[in-house]
Amino acid sequence: MRIFQKLSTAAAVVTLGLCAATSAMAQGKGLDEPFRDGYKKALAGKTVGFIPVAFGFDLAIGWHAGLKKELEAAGMKVVVRDPNWNTNAGAQAFTALIAEKPAVIVIHNPDVQTYAKLIKKAEDEGIYVVQINMRSAQPSTAFVGADWVDIGERNADAVVQACKGKSNKIAIVQGAPTAATSAYTLKGVENVLAKHPEIKVVSNQAADWDAAKAKALTQTVLKQNPDLCGIIGFWDGMDIGTAAAVKEAGLTGKVYLATSGGGEQKGACDMVKSGAFDLDISYDVPTQASNMAAMIKWLVQGGVKPGAAKQNIYTTLIPITKQNASAEGTCWKLAASK
Repeated sequence: MRIFQKLSTAAAVVTLGLCAATSAMAQGKGLDEPFRDGYKKALAGKTVGFIPVAFGFDLAIGWHAGLKKELEAAGMKVVVRDPNWNTNAGAQAFTALIAEKPAVIVIHNPDVQTYAKLIKKAEDEGIYVVQINMRSAQPSTAFVGADWVDIGERNADAVVQACKGKSNKIAIVQGAPTAATSAYTLKGVENVLAKHPEIKVVSNQAADWDAAKAKALTQTVLKQNPDLCGIIGFWDGMDIGTAAAVKEAGLTGKVYLATSGGGEQKGACDMVKSGAFDLDISYDVPTQASNMAAMIKWLVQGGVKPGAAKQNIYTTLIPITKQNASAEGTCWKLAASK
């Protein structure tokens, strides 16, 4: 009954407001927009904490720039805590942020477990948690990110098609095996390979998001399998090393390399144009930042208890190939975000 009473009261307020607006318009007068003040007051002075796995790379910089652009213009404050790839430092930063009581914490999980208890603690204490791209085992009010199973399926399908009439030998270069991103992407790859028993996976190793490690792994695989026809990588920032190993072996254009990333110009479009990557599936960092900001604005205006809802926004994927890598707007530029 209380819900219906509140709805009736709200409807009455809106009706009165519309009547007043109609009267003012009939008299040719300007009028105040009835919801503007409430929106501004709800957001003004609120703090949003952002903890990426590290700050000095395209994804984190792009997300931060997008959040600042959208939220600071609305009177909010965005603060960054940079663990610099150190999970212990990240947990300490998360704990410290909870004590500071921001309205929202945006978290980029290094793996599925490290921040799980802290996510629950934050939301139990009334702080919204928005997870970006890499999930924790602990769900939160919102997740914004890529559909990794879809990415795995698309990249695997592209490699399978590229291997037709060739050796059918492929390699997989994972990120961190403890990250949900790797597990979900691998599931997508497995979904496709299950339909293609002719494909032989000669190597399936984790490079832990490290370009140097990815290069070393790929060098070994190519020495053992010089007739390799395809590689599925799990992140373009790491697969710069994978591509370097392919180039050193003189196999660029012969070994099909499919990867994914945030769609930054140098790391994605330029790499595809150069032939280093054959396919880079972009999850479009600026759009992800915009989605997060919109979700944050909506949450902070009230009405949803932190942790009560568990919502997901899967961002639209953009396959980057030679056909669209040179087109304006396919990729975004890191320099413009700094």
